[in-house]
Amino acid sequence: MTDEQPDTAALDGSTGTAELEDTENPWLRLHPDVLKVSAIFILGAMIAAGVPTAIGIASGTSWPIALAWVVPGAALVIGAVVLSEVIRLRTTRYRVTGLRVEMTSGIWFKRRRSLARERIRSVDLAANPIERIFGLTKVKVGTGETGGGTDSTTEQTLTLDSVHKTEADRLRAELLRRNAVGAGTEVGPDGGQRLATWEPGWLKYAPLSFLTPMLAGVVIGAVFQVADWFGRGGLPVEIVGDMIEEYGAWTALVVGLVAFLIIGAAGSLLLQGEAWWNHRLDREPGGTLRVQRGLMTLRSLSLEEKRIRGIELVEPLGVRAAGAGRLDVVAIGLKTDQEGSDLSTLVPAAPLDTTRAAAEAVIGPIATDLAPHPKTALTRRLRWAAIAVVVLVAAAVTCHLLWSLPALLSAAIILAAGGSSVFAVWTAFDAYKSLGHARTRRHLVSRRGSTRRATVHLDRSGIIGWRITQSVFQKRMGLMTLDATTAAGKGHYAVIDADEHEILDFADDAVPDLLRPFLIREGD
Repeated sequence: MTDEQPDTAALDGSTGTAELEDTENPWLRLHPDVLKVSAIFILGAMIAAGVPTAIGIASGTSWPIALAWVVPGAALVIGAVVLSEVIRLRTTRYRVTGLRVEMTSGIWFKRRRSLARERIRSVDLAANPIERIFGLTKVKVGTGETGGGTDSTTEQTLTLDSVHKTEADRLRAELLRRNAVGAGTEVGPDGGQRLATWEPGWLKYAPLSFLTPMLAGVVIGAVFQVADWFGRGGLPVEIVGDMIEEYGAWTALVVGLVAFLIIGAAGSLLLQGEAWWNHRLDREPGGTLRVQRGLMTLRSLSLEEKRIRGIELVEPLGVRAAGAGRLDVVAIGLKTDQEGSDLSTLVPAAPLDTTRAAAEAVIGPIATDLAPHPKTALTRRLRWAAIAVVVLVAAAVTCHLLWSLPALLSAAIILAAGGSSVFAVWTAFDAYKSLGHARTRRHLVSRRGSTRRATVHLDRSGIIGWRITQSVFQKRMGLMTLDATTAAGKGHYAVIDADEHEILDFADDAVPDLLRPFLIREGD
């Protein structure tokens, strides 16, 4: 748990113990080069924000007036940020004792954060390009638990921003080694086992993700924003209008779609390359997995294997069509961090042979032959697809009845409605084909999804409960959904639309005696 309290060692007169602890485990400071990093970042931010602001003011007045407003304002902001960083640097201390990791900060109100070492689940290291220049690294120690009271949704972590990279490596090794020894795990010599290594060829899967159109949309929005800064918000629309007049509507549409895809593909390539360049997955001595990755911003995550409760093989539609998939870990205390980075990914989009080999190296043999689900599950999906088709066709017809549309827009609506209808029906068949479940010696296996097919191998010993649901429509079709509850990952993993009689026996066999007291069998 995390304790936030004033340091009362000097208030109750019990200074002897505190001084002894300080002697054995001295309080340490953050690295002073943090000030340089913060100054460079705020200077860059002020330039990025100040230039368009100055241009906007100057367009309505004059450059001297614009500079008279912008320069002093930027100087005040830079000074305030640097001053706050000086205060943070002078008041922040941390130390590692035999039982806890502690950090204190604050001037008027002392704030102490403390994590019990036995509860530490992961140690995450990160260094952006500026920090790398100065040899600094941010250390985030996490327990995976959440705070109580009004802060019940906040994950309990302790972040050191920042220390020297050698100190960061020392902290990571000390915390994880101590945990391994405390758990009775024998620590071997330096070195480890390489489970997966990133290859540049894996970048070809990046444009096949759903991130591609999203990034293209972001770039187009940025173009409109920049044009608006210079007082020409309608310029992109004017350019498109000129293209339509000169080359025709269909040519402009094709060129626009191609440009849209190229922009999105380039963005996804850059993003994937920056995030996963030089990726390595290693098993280290002492029972830990370590993921290292990053081109500009280096990331390193260490995870105790005793916290792992399974793996999830994720295959988005485009990536799956290319015969690839992503490997995520199902572990206790591993969540998405505050920056939005998903810490659970062990291997990015890579050939299935690679991801499956890494999965077997982490949890042992994985199942490939899964039991199919009843045909009524296909019927259920086809009904949903039929509803989608009716809605799409009705929307297209309504648009043509209410408005007099240009030929190009009318054709685009018809093509969109027709293509989406075909895709909905195809997805129904593909989603049914993806359904499956199995039970191995160690794991419960479940597969589902079409646009995002996911196959989870969940450690049976980590299942702490079952949640059984059956809607009115499922009951009429003899179907049932079984959720396995666990303390790891998302908290529950489902076997959806399975046979209502077979799935109960499946759950009873997977975790004996957990569901059996609630079952009523024929003849009892």
